[in-house]
Amino acid sequence: MSLLNTIFQAIIQGLTEFLPVSSSGHLSLYQHFTGNSGEGALMFSAVLHLGTLVAVFVAFRKTICALIKEFFSLVKDIFTGKFKWKEMNPERRMIFMIIISTACLIPFMFFKGWFEGISEDNSIFAEGLCFLYTAGILFMSDKCVKGKKTAKDIKTADAVSVGFFQGIALLPGVSRSGSTISSGLFCGFSRETAVQYSFILGIPAILGGCLLEIKDAVGQKAGVGFGYCAVGFLVAAFVGVCAIKMVNWLVKTDKFKVFAYYTFILGILVIIVSVIEKFMGHAIMIG
Repeated sequence: MSLLNTIFQAIIQGLTEFLPVSSSGHLSLYQHFTGNSGEGALMFSAVLHLGTLVAVFVAFRKTICALIKEFFSLVKDIFTGKFKWKEMNPERRMIFMIIISTACLIPFMFFKGWFEGISEDNSIFAEGLCFLYTAGILFMSDKCVKGKKTAKDIKTADAVSVGFFQGIALLPGVSRSGSTISSGLFCGFSRETAVQYSFILGIPAILGGCLLEIKDAVGQKAGVGFGYCAVGFLVAAFVGVCAIKMVNWLVKTDKFKVFAYYTFILGILVIIVSVIEKFMGHAIMIG
């Protein structure tokens, strides 16, 4: 992998991780058309995801710090017998709801190999279908009546719903942010709450998944060089911080429909290309 490829993939990751267009789907397409696929590409993708996590911590540092502080207060109340479920403040409720949403990923872990196989195979037909799915949920969420739920109003059923949608987003081409934000809107979250909950929820999910992927790749002695990984990590983090500003604009101007159109057109094009490649007997290579 060249330095140019490293930077380009990092830019793709930094931009698409926060926009509801599927970062894994775009990286899968890039790796497919350039031939940078396989276990090494999977490990490098995990490193790029870790880079974007830095952007999440920077963008939501106040909320994250408040949640960390509240977590220690929660532990203290549990051990001193002062904890009461019905008297939780917004930060404490969000902590529990994030735990519930994250726990919903456990059943999907049994299909981890299958999800990875779709990303690493020689066909992009499945990615095309997943892009269409993303377009569908974005279209539907755009039609939702604007909700008013904030952190203090999130219910267990809401957390389970968001967690289920996040599990489906393990498929390449299904946007994690698009899925969780859309499911939040389906549950009646306010736009700001849906976005905030989505990105903070992604911290344990992405971090845990990435660490497991990196561990597997290192154990099999397959991967990208440390230098390229470091460059990719830093570029993805920087671009991610810039991309979050676009998310804030997205929330204020209500532009989800734009990305629904984008993923719909992309999905159709990807399916058409996959059919052409099927008849050709090989992938269309760029560069």
